[in-house]
Order: sequence, then C-alpha cells, then structure tokens
Amino acid sequence: MIKLKKQQNLSINAPWTEFYDEGVPKSINYPDKMLWEMVNESANRNPSSLAYEYYGSSITFKRLIYEIEESARSLKAFGVKEGDGVTIISPNMPQAIVLFYAINMVGGVSNMVHPLSAEKEIEHYINISNSKLVFTVDIAYPKVYNILKGTSVKVVVMSVSEKMNRVTRLAYNLTQKKVKVNYDEENIFSFSNFIDFGYMFDGKYKVKRKASDPAVILYSGGTTGESKGIVLSNNNFNAATLQTGSMIMPAGPGDTVLTIMPIFHAFGLDVCVHTPLVYGVKCTLIPVFNYKAFGRLIKQYKPNFIVGVPTLLDNMINDPILNDIDLSFVKDIITGGDTVNPELKKKVDFFMKEHNSMATVRPGYGLTEGAGASALLPRKVQMEGSIGVPCQDCFYKITKPGTLEEVPLNEVGEICISGPNVMIGYLNDEEETKKVLEKDKKGKVWLHTGDLGRMDEKGFVYFAQRLKRVIISNGYNLYPSHIESIIRKHPLVNEVCVIGKPHPYKNEVAKAFITLVSNDINKEKVIKEIKKLTSEYLAKYSQPYEYEVVESLPRTNLGKIAYKELEKRESAKK
Repeated sequence: MIKLKKQQNLSINAPWTEFYDEGVPKSINYPDKMLWEMVNESANRNPSSLAYEYYGSSITFKRLIYEIEESARSLKAFGVKEGDGVTIISPNMPQAIVLFYAINMVGGVSNMVHPLSAEKEIEHYINISNSKLVFTVDIAYPKVYNILKGTSVKVVVMSVSEKMNRVTRLAYNLTQKKVKVNYDEENIFSFSNFIDFGYMFDGKYKVKRKASDPAVILYSGGTTGESKGIVLSNNNFNAATLQTGSMIMPAGPGDTVLTIMPIFHAFGLDVCVHTPLVYGVKCTLIPVFNYKAFGRLIKQYKPNFIVGVPTLLDNMINDPILNDIDLSFVKDIITGGDTVNPELKKKVDFFMKEHNSMATVRPGYGLTEGAGASALLPRKVQMEGSIGVPCQDCFYKITKPGTLEEVPLNEVGEICISGPNVMIGYLNDEEETKKVLEKDKKGKVWLHTGDLGRMDEKGFVYFAQRLKRVIISNGYNLYPSHIESIIRKHPLVNEVCVIGKPHPYKNEVAKAFITLVSNDINKEKVIKEIKKLTSEYLAKYSQPYEYEVVESLPRTNLGKIAYKELEKRESAKK
C-alpha cells in the first residue's frame, strides 16, 4: 500500500494496474492445490507438448507425469512419509526436476541444496531438515559420503550425464573425471536402483495436502547473514507462479525458456521451472553454466524467454556469435537477482531491436522469503530505473526501517511486502521469523525485506540499497558478516573485514582484509590455512576471491571498522 497526495490508501486494483498488459488479470483465484497438481493440470491440457529438453534428449508433459509417479512410488518404497524432508543436492538436471514434484506428490518437503556448498553447510542443511533420504549429484557425493557414513540416512547418487542423449553422454563421460561410488555399501544407491524399488511398491503414493502446507525449503541469509532455511508452502510457490506467469504472458505450448538460473534458488525454481511447466512452456535445462557460452546457448536453443541476472545481458550484447543472428524468436527478457543499470537496459533494448526482436529488458524484484519475484516492470510502460510494479494481490509499502509506519511517496524507506507468496517462516527459527514477519493492526502479515527503496505516484517501485551488508556475486547473496565469522575461527586472525570487490562479469566478488595478532607471522602460511578453513565452512561461490593482510583497518568516528572506506579504495582501483 502507498499513499496518494491526499493520503488515500491505494488498493491492488488502482492505480498501477492500468500499466498491466491487456488480458492480465487484476486479481487471481488461487486454487487449493499442491505443486504437482498444477503441473499435472498443465500436462492434461498439453500431453504431447515438450516439458523439458536436456542435451539432445526431451520428454513430453505426459511422460513427465509418468516419471514423477514412477519416482513417487520409489520414494514410498524408501519409506518417505507425509511431512518428511528429502534433500536434493543438484544442478538443473531432469532427475532433480522429477524428484521435486514426486516428493510433493507423496506429501514430503523438498530440501534444495547447492552442490557447491561446503561440507559443513550440507551437514547443517540435512540435519535441520531432518532428511532421512538424500539425492546428490555425483560431484557432491564425496562430501555427502563423509557426512553420512555410519548413519542410517539413505543416499541416491545421480549423474549429470544420465539423461543426456547417447552421443552427448558418451562424449561427456570420455572427457569428465568419473566420481567413484561403491554401490555395494549399505544405504548407497544409484538413481536407476532407486527407480527399480518403485516397481515393487503397490500401495498408495499420492498424498493430498493443503495449499498452506510446507512444500519446499530454500536457503538464504536471513537478517544475520547466517544461512536460514526458508519454508515455502504449496500456495506460496503457486501464487508466485500465477502472478509472474500472467505478467509474462502470452506464453504457452511451443514456447521455450532457457533454464540457467539454479533450482536451489527461488528465482530459478519458480520462474525458470515451475512457472514454465504450469503454463505448458518447455524448459531447456542447463546444469553447468559458462557466461562466455551464453551467446552460443541462445543461438543453439533459440529460447523465447531469457531469464537471468543482469550481468548475462552485457555478455549477450558483446558476444560476436550473435552479431548476425535474427533474434525475433525472443519474446521477453526477465532479470532478477540484482539491479539493472539503466544504461545497460538501453543498450540491450537497442540491441534486441537491431536484431528484429520486440523484447525489452524487464527487471523484477523479489527475494526467497517471497517465493521469488513479486514485482515486474510492465511491457507497455517502462519507467527508467524502476524494478517494476507489484504483481497481482501483492501489496508493497515503503516504511521507516524496522517499522510498519509508511513514509511519503518518493521518500526512501524499507520495502515491505504482503501477499500469498510470503513464506511460512524460517525453519526451526521462531526468533528470526518474528524479526521479518510482522502483523499490522488489521491482521495483515508484512515481510520486512531489509532493502531500501521508494515508490512513486503511479505505483512504480525503485530500489535504493540494502539495509544489511550483502555482496551480490553472480546473482548469489554473500553475507560479509558470516564470512568474517568463519575467518575469525583462525587463532592468528586479529580482525577481518570482508567487502564486495568489483568484478568484470560476476558484478562483485568477496575480498577479505585481515590483520594478524603479530607482524612476525608468516602471512602466506596463514592465508593458506584460512583458505582451507573457508573451504570447509563456506560454499565455493561464498569464499573470498582475494585475501589481503594489512597492518590496520580504517575506523569510523565511533571506532567501528569503516568497510565503506575499503569499498571506495577497491572501486578506485578499477
């Protein structure tokens, strides 16, 4: 909600809905359905349409539902019960997509984990989700094995090459180092073994749960920077899908989306997988993404919808492989995970026009606690620098930070969101949940995003900055305070400050400035030990890109470490 000049409250039906495209509903009727039921309805409408494509292989929606049911029977054979957590440690590959819906079908909760997470992180994620069954891509298996050996937790190992077509699989297996897995060990299974167990199960495997029941756990930094499990219900995810899907329409059978954003993040799982499948759109699954190959992927797969972080766009317009390509097949370009520089948007919009596409860059805004995107720039009215207007049934208001007291129009304050897409809460963390979810006097629940922004008279939202220290690297949120807490574990570290250092295509990377307890210490040896320490506790993408030992750290007038001064110094080196 925002206020007009006469201090009238704005409802979702006015005034910003005038900027929606024709045919976009002003409000949505959210069905009491589970995630798999929404995809099943899509399959019933479009049984012969392709659901996904993966390195030369593809399956129809009818086949997708068959494979989901096949995996659901196996899950029941493995003892998965209603409400159980099941961990998936996987990039964007078919087995993980099928499992996500199969777990939902049997009433379980999918616990989505980044394969590059550190061993200690994976252990934490498995423990807090109380998972008794773990599916892992083979490259992450050694870490999972170290964590779970000697326990009763069952592990199913999946290969990236398993669902490729025969020729591509052969080439992949010849060039990639194979991970050794001893399937003779108790509780270790291959994915094909897992499927075979389902053929012996003849009981009931479809469990009906409410839309309000938990469906998925994703991970983000919460308010402290320490990783929090974000619990999203069926309805949270379905609502986000129906909201953003209708804003992106028209889209349907025959259309394709390039699914490069990872499924262990809300943006990738919702906008790049669940939304396309619900609307009958084919997902082109890319498990391992190379920024330099982005142009080649566009040329090869000809996606109708490009979804990704802003840094992708700079690569796209500067890739010579697209110089003479007709891009008229591109209908929409949706960005999230970071703000889009207005100048970059102008360049990309011009590039697309020059290549016969009507698509323009449409920034969105959202966060994992809101199941992904909750605002999107309309097609027909594009205000420069805006992150869009709120999606249907999603209310925004700008408040004095930490309160629900609204500030005047065009004044910067904290962005607060209310709607059916807002999470249930943080897993096993009532205290953190209370910090970010607050009820107003009318009983409406608002999510404190921790981001600052403003809203204009027309309802367009503009991002300003983040309240909490955060580094956006390659679309991932890195939390300096958490990285610092890991580095401080080293006994020879006196003080540490982690900042975001500019990077040509990752936007920012983490850099750690460290003071030691003595000047007589072997710096190279300590840095080597710190790198080993961070590799044990932090995902690879969270580990500092650079370390620098300094004699002292700059201070503010209050004696705090002046991290902004360090940021200025690094920016000046560009």
